[in-house]
Amino acid sequence: MSELWNFEHAAMEEGFSLICGVDEAGRGPLAGPVCAAAVILPPDLELEGLNDSKKLSEKRREALYPLICEQALAYGIAFASEQEIDELNILQATFLAMRRAVGQLGQKPDLALVDGNREPDFGDIPVRTIIKGDSRSANIAAASILAKVTRDRFMLEQDAVYPQYGFAVHKGYGTQKHYAALREFGPCPIHRRSFLKKFYGE
Repeated sequence: MSELWNFEHAAMEEGFSLICGVDEAGRGPLAGPVCAAAVILPPDLELEGLNDSKKLSEKRREALYPLICEQALAYGIAFASEQEIDELNILQATFLAMRRAVGQLGQKPDLALVDGNREPDFGDIPVRTIIKGDSRSANIAAASILAKVTRDRFMLEQDAVYPQYGFAVHKGYGTQKHYAALREFGPCPIHRRSFLKKFYGE
């Protein structure tokens, strides 16, 4: 049995049955929203290659995405916009996206496993955080892939709208080419103003 199910098994032994994994993509970029996903997989589902999305190739993530959606008992995917990031701060905006994703599940989990060490508030749903959870929990790994693929697809769409920034390549992260484009063209509507204050000396 895959070690990816160890946390879920421990929770099941405590009496939890409907366990979701929650993760985000896009906390660090200079542009675009943060995306979160929540996934409830059937217990002990084995998906070949299921692991932290950052360790997988884009091709492998894209291949796993429909398999996760087809085989999950439930899943939800949600954004918090760059405006919400600027208004709230990136941590609170991430929690907002996570709450939205959990709210889209269609059924209420009795435990949420969340990647990282910061605990979002999901109301009366208990939360357990797992550091490096996207490579240690099957449900979090699945959520990681859904969030990453969804956000990458969004940034590809934005590349067609704002081709001068190279979003298709760096997905909004602060590469040399991205900073060079910001110097030449200034920010566009999907840039996070709060992330650019230092760059522009504000």
